Amino acid sequence: MTTASSQDLTFSRHLFDTYDTYRDTALTHRRFKQADILPLIDKLKTDSRFDITKVGESVEKRPIQMIKVGNGPRKVLLWSQMHGDEPSATMAIFDIFNLLRADGEFEEFKTKLLAETTLYFVPMLNPDGAERYQRRNALDIDLNRDALRLQSPESVILKGLQQSLKPEVGFNLHDQSTRYSVGHTPKQATISFLATAYDEARNINPVRERSMQLIVGMNRVLQQFIPGGVGRYSDEFEPRAFGDNIQKWGTTLILIESGGYPNDPEKQFIRKLNYVSILTALQAIATDSYKTESRSEYNTIPENERYLFDVLIRKAQIMRGGKPVTVDIGINRYEVNVGNAATFGYRSSIDDFGDLSTFFGIEEIDATGLTVSPGQIHPDTLRSLADLKKYQLDSLVQKGVTTFRLAAPSRATTHLAPVHLLQPTTSAARPIQTGRIPTFVLRRGNQLRYVFVNGFWLDVSNNANKLGTGVVE
Repeated sequence: MTTASSQDLTFSRHLFDTYDTYRDTALTHRRFKQADILPLIDKLKTDSRFDITKVGESVEKRPIQMIKVGNGPRKVLLWSQMHGDEPSATMAIFDIFNLLRADGEFEEFKTKLLAETTLYFVPMLNPDGAERYQRRNALDIDLNRDALRLQSPESVILKGLQQSLKPEVGFNLHDQSTRYSVGHTPKQATISFLATAYDEARNINPVRERSMQLIVGMNRVLQQFIPGGVGRYSDEFEPRAFGDNIQKWGTTLILIESGGYPNDPEKQFIRKLNYVSILTALQAIATDSYKTESRSEYNTIPENERYLFDVLIRKAQIMRGGKPVTVDIGINRYEVNVGNAATFGYRSSIDDFGDLSTFFGIEEIDATGLTVSPGQIHPDTLRSLADLKKYQLDSLVQKGVTTFRLAAPSRATTHLAPVHLLQPTTSAARPIQTGRIPTFVLRRGNQLRYVFVNGFWLDVSNNANKLGTGVVE
C-alpha cells in the first residue's frame, strides 16, 4: 500500500530531478535588484491565470506587487525579502511560477493546486533594501520588528494583506547566517523551519499545530537531499515580529530560513530546496494530507545552534613572552558590498581565540605542531591598487608574502587580488588576536605550510588554493 508520506517523497524527488527545466535562468546570483524581477513579473501578465496587483510602494516609491494564481477556497500568502539581503526564496518563487505556467509535467498536481488553493505571492517586500543588499529598509527599520508600530509602508502593506485576505496559511521566507549549525554538530543548517509562537508561553492551538504538521512533512522531504541538514529555529516569542503576530492573528505561519551549503555561495542549490519544499507543502495544503502528520515529530528536528566558524584552525602555537601557547583560531568571513551592491568582497575577522574544542569549522585545519607568525611585507610601496598587476601574486603568496603597503590612502576596503594592503598609517607588526584581520602564516620550524590572507588560505604543501578576495586595512 502506498502511504501519503511515500507519495510525498516520490513527488518531491520528481520536483528535484526536473528542477532545471523550470529554473528561471534570468536569476543567476543572489544580488539582483527589483529591476531584474519586474520583467519576470511582466511576463506573467500574458498568462490569464495570473493576476498582478500593485499593493503599495516602498519608502523610496518602488512598486510592491502581488501575484495571485488559483481560485480555490484555501488562501495562502507567501512573501519573501522583507529583509533586502535575504533573496534565496525570491529566486525559488519565480521558478515556481515557471512550473505553474508550463505545459506537460505535473498537470494533475497543478490542476488540484489551483482548484483547491488561491496563492498570493509578494516576491520582494523590501525592494529598497534589496537595492542596497541590506537587511533593513530605506528608513533603516527592520520590517520584521515593525508589526506593532507599522512605521514603514512595507509593514503596513503586509499587515493589510493578512487582514484583508485572511489567508489560512502564510509562508515567511528568509535567509539566515551560513554559520548556524544543526544542533551541536558540524552540519550547516541548510534549511531551518519555525512554527512561530503566538504568545510568551509558546502555547499550541490548532493554528500553530498546523504549522508544525506542515513542517514535519517538509522536513521529511528535505532529508532526502540534505540528510541531517535541517534545523529548527528558536521559537522564543518576539512580540514585534510579523511571524509571531500573524500566527496570533489566525494565519498558520511557516518560517523558512535559508542557511548555508558547502560550495554554494550564491545559494543556487538552496534555492532549489526552497522550490521543492514550498511546492510539497502547497500540495499538502491542497490535499489536506498534512492532517495525518504528528506534531510531536516537529520537536525532533534539532534546534539551530551557533557552533560553526567559517574556518577553525585547531591547536596552533603562538609565541607569547618567549613561550609557546596552544590556541584554536576561529575565523569568520563577512561580505562587504562593492559598488552598487551588485557584487561583494570579504573582510574577515578572528572572532574567537583560545580553547574552541567544542566548536566546528566549515573549513578546518589541524595545526598541531605549526606556529603562527606574521606574513612577509613586500619591500615595494604601491602607488595604487592597479600596481598589483605588475606582480606575480600567486608566486609571492607561495613564498609567504601576504602584504603590501600603499603609498597614499585608498577608499577601498576590499579588492579581488589575494593580498592584504596596508594604508600608509596602519601598523604592520601586530600580534594575532580577536578582532584582527586573519593574515598570517603557519610554519613547521622554518618550513612554510599555510598562508592566510584575509581569512582565506593556501596549503603550500599540496598547492590547495582557497584564497579569496583581498582586503585594505
